[in-house]
This record gives sequence, structure tokens and C-alpha cells, in this order.
Amino acid sequence: MDYRKMSATERGWSVLGLAVVIVLALISLMPLYWMLTGSFKILSDTMKMPPEWFPKSPTLANYDHLFTNNPTFRWLFNSIFVAGCASIGAILTSTTAGYAFGKKQFPGKRPLFWLMLITMMLPNQVLLIPLYLLIADLKWINTYAGLIVPFIAYPFGVFLVKQYMQSLPNELLEAARIDGAGEIRTFISIVLPMVKPAIGALGIFSFVAVWNEYLWQLVVTDKREMFTLPLAVSKLAYGTQSINLGLAMAGATVTFIPMLLFFLAFQRFFVKGITVGAVKG
Repeated sequence: MDYRKMSATERGWSVLGLAVVIVLALISLMPLYWMLTGSFKILSDTMKMPPEWFPKSPTLANYDHLFTNNPTFRWLFNSIFVAGCASIGAILTSTTAGYAFGKKQFPGKRPLFWLMLITMMLPNQVLLIPLYLLIADLKWINTYAGLIVPFIAYPFGVFLVKQYMQSLPNELLEAARIDGAGEIRTFISIVLPMVKPAIGALGIFSFVAVWNEYLWQLVVTDKREMFTLPLAVSKLAYGTQSINLGLAMAGATVTFIPMLLFFLAFQRFFVKGITVGAVKG
């Protein structure tokens, strides 16, 4: 609606609504602001009451502690490598399975799909012990395989891609087959380019999920050089009798940056992925 054509009452409600949105946005950004400012405070300043909203004596001691005597870049590499490989694996399995569930007919299709959805309802803690025993039998404790492989199968990703696949016109696939394209070529040349928005959203979801999977990383790794960044920061900040909040916030800031960059890189596909089913034949 054109703002110039609004009545005084409508303008008033519009301004009020905008003000409410701005206030809510600022409130939602407060934890991020507190993390960033807290990373530049010494321990005593982080525990002050009333709290300091802006560090009066900013310091880089927390970042110096994080990077000087610790293999922080190795931990960062571990996190990026594990989350990236798991995300790529989840994309591969989810797109192929989603294509089969969305565009193929085979015996037991519906029961298998519902069985897969049921696995989404199981808490991770239920699967923790049997999954750990399996990884231990495979000798994958303290290995990249143990950190990555359990997250390659991503039921939510299969569901997301399957829903998007159903919006694709069957005529395109039939035309490709008439032109002599095989199943693999049809999938790679026709299907994958059309589901890029879903793949982008899936990539973000799976990357962030694996990046933040603290419990499994804690269980399957005990070697310092195999720690991921969230796990290592937690052990550094909470590994002594006192909690170093400044160090924890500095580590959280460093951990947050790669996720932010990853989201910005795939933001265009993520926004499009929200409109699943908008493709018209």
C-alpha cells in the first residue's frame, strides 16, 4: 500500500507496527551483543552486578588465551571439515532419496517414507548408546569418520527435498526420457538444477546441526587434537573449578563467525527454499 494514500489512522498503526518490529529485533540481537562485548571483558567484569553494558576496560586477553596456548586453528578446521563433509553427505543422500520418494513408484514407498518420518521424532539421546557401540565396533572413536558418518543420513533433509520434488512438473522428466536421457543424466541435468533452493536450505540446516552437535562430539572424541571448536571452548572455559565467562564468550564469537559466513553464502537459496511448492508446470 502506498504510504501517501494512507489515512492518518492507518499511518499511525503503520508507524506503531514498525516501532514494535524494531524493538523486537533489538531484543533478539541482545544475546549477540552481550556475547561480543563480553568477549572483551576480563573475568571480574563479566560477573559484575549490575552488569556493564559496554566494556569500560576492553581487553584482548580472552582471544590471546584462546589462540596462544591452544591448537584453536586445528579445532576450527575440525569443525569446518566435519560440518562441511556431513552437510555434503546429507545433500547427496537427501536429494537421491527425496527424488525416489517424490518422483518414483516402488513397492513399500509409503510405509518406508512414514518409517523415515518416525525416526525424526526420536530424541538423539535414545540413539546415543547403540550408535556409540556401533562406532566403537567400527574402530571409529576419535576419527573423522565417527564424527561425520552418523549425520550423513538426514531424515528432515529427505522430507524437505521430497516435498520440493513433488512441485516439479513430470512433463520435464518425461521429455528428457523421450530425448534419450538416462536416469542419472536426468537427475543431474534436469532435477538437481531445479531443486537448488531446497539444496541451499538443506545445506544450511545440516551444517548448523552438525556444527552445534555438542553431545555426540563429547562422547565420540577424547583426544585434544580431534576436538571441534564448540567442544574445545567448552572444556577450556568450564574445565576448571571457576567458569571463565569472558573466555567462553570469546570462543562463542569465534565459533559463530563461520556459521554466519556460511549462512550469508547460501542465504539466497535459503530464502527460495522457504517457498517449497511454488514451482509451476
